[in-house]
Amino acid sequence: MATPPCHDRNPMNDRRDRGSDRDDAAVAAREVARHCASYREPVRRLALWQVTNTLLPYLALCSLMLCASAMGYGLLVLPFAVPAGGLLVRLFIIQHDCGHGSFLPSRGANDWLGRALSILTVTPYDSWKRAHALHHGSTGDLSRRGTGDVHTLTVREYLALSRWGRLRYRLYRNPLILIVLGSPLNFLVLQRFPSGVGLPWRTALRDVLALDIALAAVLAAFALTVGGIEPVLWVFLPVISVAAWIGGWLFYVQHQYEETVWEDAEDWDFHRAALGGSSYYVLPRVLQWFTGNVGLHHVHHLNSRIPNYRLQECLDGHALLGQVGRLTLRDSFRCLGLALWDEDARKLVGFSRLRTLQAA
Repeated sequence: MATPPCHDRNPMNDRRDRGSDRDDAAVAAREVARHCASYREPVRRLALWQVTNTLLPYLALCSLMLCASAMGYGLLVLPFAVPAGGLLVRLFIIQHDCGHGSFLPSRGANDWLGRALSILTVTPYDSWKRAHALHHGSTGDLSRRGTGDVHTLTVREYLALSRWGRLRYRLYRNPLILIVLGSPLNFLVLQRFPSGVGLPWRTALRDVLALDIALAAVLAAFALTVGGIEPVLWVFLPVISVAAWIGGWLFYVQHQYEETVWEDAEDWDFHRAALGGSSYYVLPRVLQWFTGNVGLHHVHHLNSRIPNYRLQECLDGHALLGQVGRLTLRDSFRCLGLALWDEDARKLVGFSRLRTLQAA
């Protein structure tokens, strides 16, 4: 059975005419980008309130979990890893905005806050900032895949692989490996090494080592305080894992949906790829709060200088932003079956589509 569509047709990816309609879409995307530019100024009051209503509950919840774990109730604290992990995702979004220089008015304040939060998110701030900037500058460009994105092959590239190459790609795209196992592995293990952050290791060496030393010092200090490392791990590992699962899933659905936009280098347009190649993930209000409005990803890619606390305001100000790339929570789970970019149909398809293509 073919993979069902994840949402309605994306007007930024009209397949009927690859000439005039594509140009019209690029013009429309630029017009929306001009609208977004008026929301890029940070608001210090809103930023400080977001830090307060996220960081304090997170530290309080983790402290309670640590105390309970130290008293021998390690298993009982596991359910609390879910809200703690959600708060950690929200802290990661703040760090993410700092990396874009959008959270606070001062560049220095953004960097200071981002580096401080990296100890909680276990994500090297400066390295991640540089790799993420490359992702923003190449989203939807088939010639520049591989930095800060989910590895995606075209149908022709997949069919040209050996049997072993196809098996490896199928394993990689399996949701159990890609998200359930891969997300915690990335945050807890790969990011502890300079080669695991998507940049040349010499570029990332100092940043990664500095964070690793800070993490070791913090964990050691807590272990000495509560009388051992085991109670600390009962809190640290589940919370990081929950946050990694949420973050990994969000990053996946932000670009891996059927009507996304990919183009060859000569046809690639930044604004059209930003608006059409990033989903508008419509989440319940409580989930949107925990995820720091990151579901409004198409707005963020159009203008990465808009702080997360102004994304909803920007979306509400332009009708087209509420229509493009719209993806509900229920619809998003169907996107797990997508794995290949079909150059002819101009959409993401599942492996089941290959049987139809090969027969044709």
